Amino acid sequence: MQVPLIRLQCGANSYEWGKKGHDSAVARFAAATPSDDFAIQDDRPYAELWMGTHPSNPSKDVATGRTLLDLVQDNQALVAPSVAARYGKTVPFLFKVLSVNKALSIQAHPNKKLAEQLHARDPKNYPDDNHKPEMAIAITPFEGLCGFRPLDEIAHFLGAVPALRQLVGEENASEFADVVKTTGDATSEETVAQNKKVLQKVFGAVMSSSEADMAAATKQLVESAASAGADFAGGGVAATSGSTLAELVTRLHGQFGPDYGLFVLFFLNFVTLQPGEALFLQADDIHAYVSGDIVECMASSDNVVRAGFTPKFKDVDTLVNMLTYSYAPIDEQKMSPTDYPYATLNRAGYSSGSSVILYDPPIDEFSVVQSTLRGSGAKATFDPLDGPSIIICTAGKGKILVGPTVHEVKEGYVFFVGATAECVLESEGASDEDEFITFKAFCEVEDRRNGASL
Repeated sequence: MQVPLIRLQCGANSYEWGKKGHDSAVARFAAATPSDDFAIQDDRPYAELWMGTHPSNPSKDVATGRTLLDLVQDNQALVAPSVAARYGKTVPFLFKVLSVNKALSIQAHPNKKLAEQLHARDPKNYPDDNHKPEMAIAITPFEGLCGFRPLDEIAHFLGAVPALRQLVGEENASEFADVVKTTGDATSEETVAQNKKVLQKVFGAVMSSSEADMAAATKQLVESAASAGADFAGGGVAATSGSTLAELVTRLHGQFGPDYGLFVLFFLNFVTLQPGEALFLQADDIHAYVSGDIVECMASSDNVVRAGFTPKFKDVDTLVNMLTYSYAPIDEQKMSPTDYPYATLNRAGYSSGSSVILYDPPIDEFSVVQSTLRGSGAKATFDPLDGPSIIICTAGKGKILVGPTVHEVKEGYVFFVGATAECVLESEGASDEDEFITFKAFCEVEDRRNGASL
């Protein structure tokens, strides 16, 4: 029978937006598990570490070289019969680390129905038929664009940024301002539908403008950002200052040159996260990551619909038509973790300020637990789960125990824990200030403590 604790070798993807060499957490984490085919190159960008069974880059058992996909397909018990019955003999989530040096594309991930349609029509660019809701947890200071801003902020920018108004068109911009002024903060279903319709119209106008018009507007936008400083974009809005926007425009123009994404940023919330803060993105939500390192978890899919800040395939019509056009302040998309009730901290753990917290998005495929154990001997014992888990260490050192099996754990080590296995993490810090930090992604279809479906 397969031992329910497997150390994994995980593949690092090199995309141009990744951090280079040893500056990349992805590179350092990948290099923590020796491999004949991986060595960090200082001039190479390392963008994503993939942990899971996705066929594009499945993780491997360090001991045998077999892929995790092969192992769980051969042994259904590793993922639990309940998980296999719903999702097949596979890990239903894809766990990642991202190291972002250069902005990712303006993008969204399709819902289940649209994913099936896109995959059937264009499997090269849409390799999966699954949806892709996702969650991002910062492990270093992080910047991103996430969801549409409140409508009054967009209206402000349409009035205060001539280059943006030029692309949208005077008639569209005036119509948008009139609708926002009339509807205000009304929340009736009819009003929200009207607001979303006019938001789609002005956003679509930017995205459908010609390359020549966009390039001319970019020149005007960049010159204004350079000269106006804090007064750029009418001084900005409460959530994003004029100086912040001017710096973003300048930086992103330096990365991409003339690009539609320079104008999209006036439509989207700009968010900064500190380590431990998190965002959840539903399928069909627009976003772009700008800088920083994150742990990311998503339904197992690699579908991305892109429309800016990228040299890759763009599908503007699909993006414009698929988006939810939900608009809200960024705080509504941030996630607040809660205490995880199914792990026991020993007395040393309590006294040293250790914690085990849960990030629990409103979807079935995954949740994530962050454990922070301080000092030497702090211990967290996790109740068995009726589903698979993947654990990565992002700082410090310690050990992991499943039954009689014990492994040392250091930064970048990754483990798969099979269903129904009790798991223990124990820190080995040299001082009370040393932190042993891990993230554990898991799926459990049935809550075995009360028999209810999750």
